[in-house]
Amino acid sequence: MARLTINGKAVNVDVDPNTPLLWVIREQVGLTGTKYGCGVAQCGACTVHMNGEALRSCAMPVSAAEGKKITTIEGLANKGLLTKVQKAWIEHDVPQCGYCQSGMIMAVSALLKEKPKPTDADIDAAITNICRCGTFQQVREAIHAAAKA
Repeated sequence: MARLTINGKAVNVDVDPNTPLLWVIREQVGLTGTKYGCGVAQCGACTVHMNGEALRSCAMPVSAAEGKKITTIEGLANKGLLTKVQKAWIEHDVPQCGYCQSGMIMAVSALLKEKPKPTDADIDAAITNICRCGTFQQVREAIHAAAKA
């Protein structure tokens, strides 16, 4: 039995300790905003926050998440109010297919918490999520807009 705190709520899940956190979030807890992309922590579609830091949940065993605060895309908005990153995403028409966007938003939110006014070099170094639609220019514009908000 794993005891987790996801989006401020305590949950107990009966899974193998080596089960990837992504599958626990999606299949056991029922939060499907976090996406499966590659399964090897490369694409970033599965990005969540653990104790405020962005991490790829597809390669994280659930046992490593016990006792930590996990935030998914569903828990990012505060009482239904979108964050400045989510607002910038909409204003700059970032999503195309949208599949990678929850992970991208989670990665960007963590970046802005660490570096409120990131440079292009900071963005390039920190945001390694892959978008198959190629909206990287809109992503950069949205990041800068969110930093100014």
